[in-house]
Amino acid sequence: MAVLGLVAAACFGVDRRLHDEIALPAVERGWQVAITLTPTAERWLKASGEYDRLAELADLPVRSESRLPGEPRPHPDPGTFLFVPASASSTAKLALGIADNQALTVLCEALGDPKVHVSVCPRLSEAQAGHPAWPGHLATLRAAGALVTPVSPDQPWTTLLDALPVAGTHRP
Repeated sequence: MAVLGLVAAACFGVDRRLHDEIALPAVERGWQVAITLTPTAERWLKASGEYDRLAELADLPVRSESRLPGEPRPHPDPGTFLFVPASASSTAKLALGIADNQALTVLCEALGDPKVHVSVCPRLSEAQAGHPAWPGHLATLRAAGALVTPVSPDQPWTTLLDALPVAGTHRP
């Protein structure tokens, strides 16, 4: 079974849409999901009750903290990562190589590996998208080989799975 590294930040919809529109459909399509959350996303998901649903769905631990030295790695290395929703802050940090939490650490490592497919799906406000540094962040991610697909509020997130390689292959 191919492993999908599913990474989520705390922004619009994560507490209501991550399980039903990404994680469950990914599993139904044949992916084993390795879920890593930013610390705030974990807090939001636990408050909404969605964290437990994600944990039940995944046969791997849901992560937000780094492991201690000597502890075994809780996830196998995914060949594909999907970062949805990606907040403006986390997207900017990823573009700059700032790995200040476990979610960004796994993404920064994946972005540096040409054999790994990385899809980044930012969900942000018009004001955030209008920041003068924003186009440069997206250009940096694209130059590094990431597929960048901004998410609109009314877009079904399940469509983002269509742009990923088919589970167990390198083709879309």
